[in-house]
Amino acid sequence: MDKKLNRDTLCVQAGWSPKKGEPRVVPICQSTTFKYDTSEQMARLFDLEESGYFYTRLQNPTNDAVAAKIAALEGGVGAMLTASGQAANFYAVFNICEAGDHVVCSSTVYGGTYNLFAVTLKKLGIGCTFVDAGQPEEELDKAFRPNTKALFGETISNPGGDVLDIEKFARTAHRHGVPLIVDNTFATPINCRPFEWGADIVTHSTTKYMDGHAVSVGGAIVDSGNFDWEAHAGKFPGLTAPDPSYHGLTYTKAFGRMAYITKATAQLMRDLGSTQSPQNAFLLNLGLETLHLRMPRHCGNAQRVAEWLEAHPKVKWVNYCGLKSSKYYELGRKYLPDGSCGVIAFGLDGSREDAVRFMDRLKFICIVTHVADARTCVLHPASHTHRQLSDEQLREAGVAPDLIRLSVGIENAEDILSDLEQALEGM
Repeated sequence: MDKKLNRDTLCVQAGWSPKKGEPRVVPICQSTTFKYDTSEQMARLFDLEESGYFYTRLQNPTNDAVAAKIAALEGGVGAMLTASGQAANFYAVFNICEAGDHVVCSSTVYGGTYNLFAVTLKKLGIGCTFVDAGQPEEELDKAFRPNTKALFGETISNPGGDVLDIEKFARTAHRHGVPLIVDNTFATPINCRPFEWGADIVTHSTTKYMDGHAVSVGGAIVDSGNFDWEAHAGKFPGLTAPDPSYHGLTYTKAFGRMAYITKATAQLMRDLGSTQSPQNAFLLNLGLETLHLRMPRHCGNAQRVAEWLEAHPKVKWVNYCGLKSSKYYELGRKYLPDGSCGVIAFGLDGSREDAVRFMDRLKFICIVTHVADARTCVLHPASHTHRQLSDEQLREAGVAPDLIRLSVGIENAEDILSDLEQALEGM
């Protein structure tokens, strides 16, 4: 598929080009394994000498078609689907890190990602320093060490709604000879393509806007193919030195710009699993086909709701980069000129208990853990998704105790506002 096609067309057409007599829609290859005529054919697949299918944990035709669509949307050379967004972020980092290494991460990332980096990776011997993404570059530089292997951030932070200065982060990462990994879940490639601003690897929780209907959990890693691993060979031996588990194959030499994503598939997915099921990939593809139609509606509705909340006397503060009052307004105009996402962070003029009472009064706007699907929903992170963090950690992560995360769906905007209004009137 021609990557120069408009993103709207790629949403519908990329990843699957049926031949004569083949299904028009991406088929579900619901099989664990695939048959070959000779032992030699299978051996060449196991040695990575040929591309093909032999076990769904490593590759599956349905998954590969959907991964190719996501890679085309982001402008990358290749992608890999994972069982969840958390698995994608873990694999993206673990693919280039090992015990004794270190990463630098924006402090305002999603609470689950924060815990992954601060607690779980630490158990594996990988350290992490969290930084204020708004700091000048010279301050960000201080967080890097000789053993730092990556810089990580979110295009739009979850749940705070902060916008990442991708170019600044990319310059900083490259100055230290490491890749910039950006979680682009909230913006999606419809509203921002981080590779165009210097990022090297992109991750997604496809569970969110890409699926769009809250029916399938999944994740994706996309490689730009632009980071020169050989130029920093000493830092990344997993890619630039022989892999004993594949008869001494060196990924950068064997696969060139596809080295990173090939290693993630052939080594990490082989050893750790976390494969997305073909059924979930099929459902994800259905969501991707309308992503370019849904995102403008999410953004348009969210802009109206954010402006309404900002003007309401019972609302203390609102963070949405589409508001001129937002400190991220200019960054939003730079990186997200066509709209950001449907997620708004705001706080009421009251206590944490008032936030809970407000949510309990809502009617069709539901309290759910999920975010970024077709239905408007709400969450109080301090009580739910981030409850494992202390108050100090909450502040470091940019999550105020009174923060309410409102994920604006694609319903009629007037109905959304009416539900919010009746809930606030009873406060």
